[in-house]
Amino acid sequence: MRSLHHCPAPAKLNLFLHVTGRRADGYHLLQSVFQLIDHADTLHVDLRDDELIVRTTEVPGVPQEQDLIVRALRLLQAEYARRHGRLPPGIEVAVEKILPMGGGLGGGSSDAATALMAANHLWQAGLSQQELMALGLPLGADIPFFLFGETAFVEGIGEALQAVPGPDCWYVVIEPGVAVPTPAIFSAPDLTRNTKAVRIADFSSSYTDSGNLRGFGKNDLQDVAVRLFPPVAEAVEWLGSYGDARMTGSGACVFSAFASERDADHVLALVPGKWKAWKAKSLMRHPLKSLLQNQRVIE
Repeated sequence: MRSLHHCPAPAKLNLFLHVTGRRADGYHLLQSVFQLIDHADTLHVDLRDDELIVRTTEVPGVPQEQDLIVRALRLLQAEYARRHGRLPPGIEVAVEKILPMGGGLGGGSSDAATALMAANHLWQAGLSQQELMALGLPLGADIPFFLFGETAFVEGIGEALQAVPGPDCWYVVIEPGVAVPTPAIFSAPDLTRNTKAVRIADFSSSYTDSGNLRGFGKNDLQDVAVRLFPPVAEAVEWLGSYGDARMTGSGACVFSAFASERDADHVLALVPGKWKAWKAKSLMRHPLKSLLQNQRVIE
């Protein structure tokens, strides 16, 4: 097999996000539940006849050398060489990008995770899920989650994951039209950094299948983001009139859960035209895992 095309790189939502402390090295300690949704970038991955790692499509604002896809694949290529005593073939990746940058949806990390899964398969590199997660963690704290590939209770800096049941629901997501730089949020002096830790059982007993968290938790980063970025505040306020509206990640996207696609469609039709908005279904499992296992990825 020399190609894996139409590989999904799904977005995630943070159903809540608490900052519970800060390490000596400056990294913040978090608790969150990460939920995959069926709104995704798409990667097309092909082996090359040389040893180069190449992104063949332009991604505005992301030079190839800084792209997490390229950096992740080079790490995997080096690990392959360490294990096998030779470099594997090069890889080129084309990206169909729909997830916004600075949206809190994990798009760049998801792209990197999908590239790692595809390359591990094409190269027959043999790395386990845990080994891929360890390889990706230094590049981005969200990458291990996408490799984990199911709804997860997340702790630490994003590396400690436990599978949890997630809601079976639909989401309406609004892109407020701004990119929120994560460092600006985490460096804010008024960021809450001491939220009391919760247990998995606290979350599991709080949500309904409709996605309603019954007031459980919050996003500690949201207060800073709505202060610094008024469009985020406006989106939270507008969507909040139809449900429990929350920002995901460090922003800027805002979401609310609905019991049915019909309910989501109703609200989606009312979203002001100045915003880009879409609906998405919750996912229980990363779609690429099933595709690879069933060998249904188009060659």
